[in-house]
Amino acid sequence: MEKGLTVRKIVIAGVLGAVAILLGVTRLGFIPVPTAAGNATIMHIPAVIGGIMEGWGVGLIIGLIFGVSSFLNATIPLFKDPLVAILPRLFIGVVAYFTYVGLKNVNQYFAIGMAGFLGSLTNTVLVLTMAVLRGYMSLGVAATVAVTNGLPEAIVSVIVTLAVVGVWMRIGSSSKQKSKISGDM
Repeated sequence: MEKGLTVRKIVIAGVLGAVAILLGVTRLGFIPVPTAAGNATIMHIPAVIGGIMEGWGVGLIIGLIFGVSSFLNATIPLFKDPLVAILPRLFIGVVAYFTYVGLKNVNQYFAIGMAGFLGSLTNTVLVLTMAVLRGYMSLGVAATVAVTNGLPEAIVSVIVTLAVVGVWMRIGSSSKQKSKISGDM
């Protein structure tokens, strides 16, 4: 893996950050669920994917883009607080990256799935922790939201992350093989 912020990493961070913004602005990132919160979000998934595919720095940048977008588009006081809307989102892709790296030698698909799961839970746990610490909700309400929304979001994150990263890795490996074959001729 290349060290530092390469052009590729900047482009991927920008594209995945734009996807996170698009999901929020168009409301496509909100999935209606029959819980008190009413919606589960998938807007954190680009940060998870970026962290897995391009490293913790890219995951952090996409998380920052997601957090700032959430802050700027907030309609409820909870997310108008940058300590709730932005700070926790910085860690989504970072946790996903280190989870993936730590588990990829066990089984690559397991590592991708766990990175999706723990990256999603990072979003849930840190946002809700900050919401409780900042006085926006009680611990009981936060725990209920974590179970009713956080777990379904984490499951969706596993499915989407496995699908996207699995395809991305296959495409990357097949294009490398094609360039080796064409380079040998």
